[in-house]
Amino acid sequence: MPEIWLFLIAAMTLTLAPGPDNIYVLTRGIAQGRKAGLVSALGFSSGLIFHTMLAVLGFAALIKASPLAYSLLRYAGAGYLIYIGVRTLRSHATVQLHGDAAPPMKLSRIYWQSVIANILNPKVTLFFIAFLPQFVNAGAGHIPAQMLLLAAIFILQALAIFSVVALFSGMVGAFFQRKKAAASIMNRVAGTAFIGLGIRIALPQ
Repeated sequence: MPEIWLFLIAAMTLTLAPGPDNIYVLTRGIAQGRKAGLVSALGFSSGLIFHTMLAVLGFAALIKASPLAYSLLRYAGAGYLIYIGVRTLRSHATVQLHGDAAPPMKLSRIYWQSVIANILNPKVTLFFIAFLPQFVNAGAGHIPAQMLLLAAIFILQALAIFSVVALFSGMVGAFFQRKKAAASIMNRVAGTAFIGLGIRIALPQ
């Protein structure tokens, strides 16, 4: 696999591009702190395992060939993001301030919320089925093993980049925790961002 470094560069470039995953990690880290951002980063990276299995087993090709399956999965993911956004706008628990009675969202809930949001994003599935095979050396054989290796590299670099985003957002979040008005504004911004991402996914391309 002589193009492994080219694959890594391409994967990092695509991961750094603004999208639902890294925006969620950033806003979650700002709203609730560094640990919450890191947990959401782990959740999104874990969700990539699902897309890997679809790609390797060939189910992603079925989703790509079926407009109905793609539409259903896309709308389900969009609806889930909008749901998260509405809950964020209506809740005061996403930003923990001194004196607030409401507890922050549990880390386990953040993790599974991130996993589900990633699984329900059909663009990730289509990306894996379209992107990974371009770097597979058919002449070397062991196609499934090569795809698993590429997917593992992609997941690890995504986890690293998302973790950096989470660490950065945690420092910003510390400021909002000291400023009640700023934290309230960030809460609205986060909810609006999630709703906007959901609408963007649902709209025709």
